[in-house]
Amino acid sequence: QVQLVESGGGLVQAGDSLSLSCAASGRSFSSFVMGWFRQAPGKEREFVGAISWTGRTSYSANSVKGRFTISRDNAKNTVYLRIYSLKPEDTAVYYCAAKNAHGTYYISQNYGEYDYRGQGTQVTVSS
Repeated sequence: QVQLVESGGGLVQAGDSLSLSCAASGRSFSSFVMGWFRQAPGKEREFVGAISWTGRTSYSANSVKGRFTISRDNAKNTVYLRIYSLKPEDTAVYYCAAKNAHGTYYISQNYGEYDYRGQGTQVTVSS
């Protein structure tokens, strides 16, 4: 079993930057692909990006590419989402999720394919 706890959300101004963290406990963190998703009010959950179990490969959705970066520290069992130039439309609950990589570099954009999911952290961007 893996427990995921997101942190770092809050109320920020448009144009600010923000770092979200997702701390994992339980089974071996370094064997999991880690994904970030978000869900805005009244909208479906959206894939934001993910990072491979080694940390060598990361992928960001086209809608956030250039403003969102993902990194991980396997020694700290933590994955990070750095958001630059925040916009009001970034307002959402941000979730991290873990998927057993089974040694591959496959990165899924499908929330349902992830084995474990956090409770989310709210990010609110004011204009």
